[in-house]
Amino acid sequence: MTRKIVVCICAIFLFAASCTFNYGDTDSTDDDQPDLIMDDVEYIRIRSADPIARFRAERAERFEKRRIMELLNFTFEQYGERGEEVNAFGKAGNASVDIDTGDISMGGGVRIDVESEDIIIETNRLEWKDEEKTLSTGESDQVFIFQENGTNFTGIGLFADSRRRTWRFFGNVGGTYIYDDEEDESFVEDEGTEQAEES
Repeated sequence: MTRKIVVCICAIFLFAASCTFNYGDTDSTDDDQPDLIMDDVEYIRIRSADPIARFRAERAERFEKRRIMELLNFTFEQYGERGEEVNAFGKAGNASVDIDTGDISMGGGVRIDVESEDIIIETNRLEWKDEEKTLSTGESDQVFIFQENGTNFTGIGLFADSRRRTWRFFGNVGGTYIYDDEEDESFVEDEGTEQAEES
């Protein structure tokens, strides 16, 4: 699950094309003023003539001294093989991208749908660490995970490691897990750390 999310998220900082530019107040020396403002940003990543991902944002502000890019109201889509269909998509109210490391902090309500894994993640904020290849919320943030078959979990504080293909909750977690090959369902509840390995 996290491996497919990684491809979507790690390319966001490359926003560059299909936008209008607003250079702001060129007389300002304040570090809090953006050096470059881009409105109605659209970026399509291409490999071997096929689209890999599409990103859109209402606004992108680049701060050179702080080496970050701030994004407002953005969505992203990741395409399957040969760019034939979307297999993952998501949205967030805002995001902050570290230009040098590729780390991304998303907030303002985050939703990621990975259709190929049949999983939806919803939370208020989510952070991607590019070098570690990890995805996490704050330790006290509430996280919702859904699947089309009715499986759903609500937990506190999610941490996912894409290299190890594992995920865990930091706090209480409860929900319903439905086995695809069986009729029964089980209720999971734990006040400690909950960890599961991706199948």
